[in-house]
Amino acid sequence: MRSRVSYIGKLSLKSRLLLATVVWLTVMVTIAGIGIPFLMHDYLVDNTKERLQLSMNELATELRTNPEGELTLSKPLSDPRFGQPFSGLYWSASSDGKVLLRSLSLAGKDFFIKEQGPLKDTHGARKEALITIEQSFVPEGGNKLVTITIGIDDDPTEDVLQSLTSKLWVILVMLFIGVLVLLGLQVAWSLLPLNDMQRELVALKEGKQDSLSTNYPQEVSPLVSDLNAVLFHYHELLSRARNHAGNLSHALKTPLSVLKNDIMTLDESAQKMLMPSVQQIQTQIDYHLGRSRVAGSMNILAVKANPCERVDAITMAFDKIYASRTVIVVNELDDDIFVAVEQADLDEMLGNLLENAYKWAKGLVRVYSQSKGDSVISISIEDDGNGIPDTEMTNVLERSVRLDESTPGTGLGLNIVNEIAHSYRGDLTLSRGSMGGLKATLTVNLAR
Repeated sequence: MRSRVSYIGKLSLKSRLLLATVVWLTVMVTIAGIGIPFLMHDYLVDNTKERLQLSMNELATELRTNPEGELTLSKPLSDPRFGQPFSGLYWSASSDGKVLLRSLSLAGKDFFIKEQGPLKDTHGARKEALITIEQSFVPEGGNKLVTITIGIDDDPTEDVLQSLTSKLWVILVMLFIGVLVLLGLQVAWSLLPLNDMQRELVALKEGKQDSLSTNYPQEVSPLVSDLNAVLFHYHELLSRARNHAGNLSHALKTPLSVLKNDIMTLDESAQKMLMPSVQQIQTQIDYHLGRSRVAGSMNILAVKANPCERVDAITMAFDKIYASRTVIVVNELDDDIFVAVEQADLDEMLGNLLENAYKWAKGLVRVYSQSKGDSVISISIEDDGNGIPDTEMTNVLERSVRLDESTPGTGLGLNIVNEIAHSYRGDLTLSRGSMGGLKATLTVNLAR
């Protein structure tokens, strides 16, 4: 049941509308195809009984009781079928369960009555089903109550009904197809603005435009306006944040260098006392510079980068920097995978993780990926070093946490990677790798 609901939930608006239309039309056409024949049958039967009533009135007028007490017909009835054997139109007069007189069309036979529970079917001389009416009255010249039964073959009525039903279904099927085509065209025409919006969103993702046009119906226009406002606000905040962080960092860089130089002229005890504070200021500047490099993209919907290509480029640089360590990086990433991360941000994350692997690996670093559905992928970087204690896996993601003070660094790398990943709705997790060292797993969204 849950999978069925999930499947329906993934249907497009057009598919939902057409599905609802098909279901509604099918139900309505089925009800009409079943209900209308019943109404037509009742109408045909009632019409037939009205015609039989005319013959009943004529019989009531022409039946007589002679002086001998016998029931007679003063003159033949106007419908000649009553005088033709097995014609399908019959009448019979009875009293106290005894037939007194019958039409020549019965050929000397009586009505055959077949009872089915509370219902009973009357059949004629050829055992055919009949539509019948009954009426009781006292004929002229008599004193006994006589019951007249008139019946007519039901087959012609059923034939007419079957013919009408066949034509009805043809009309209903044509109506079904016509209404379905009409509603399909109406749905397609009504959803054209959403198709236009989809094309514009694709153009946004490809960086061909930075906002949506405003030529949309009033039902969609508020959504477009709000989305344009969000995009504009995002661009403004991103530009301001990057400018402020850069300006502040550069403004402090020169005075900090002067301060460092002045401290280096002091005696050793003064240097030990003042230098940690200066280093702390430097750490904060490096951290916020790193944060300012979380560029995202001026077009948030158009970001795309190739992890395999970036790992190769970063590895070439680190091979030169750490040439003395002889570290081999095995890149197992597919070159046709693209992630929804701006290239500079992906370089920042992969660069920090690979740099840590270069520092601590004994000689081998492995980079590979694993799919986590249609839109998410995890990129794992693990080394054959000693790793870190399990109790410290979470702590090292905090700002300025360093487990080994003897190794150069600020302790900001993993924290910056974690924050950048979070800004792209991803995450960074640390665990023990299969080679014994640290395994850093970066989870991000695939580019569409």
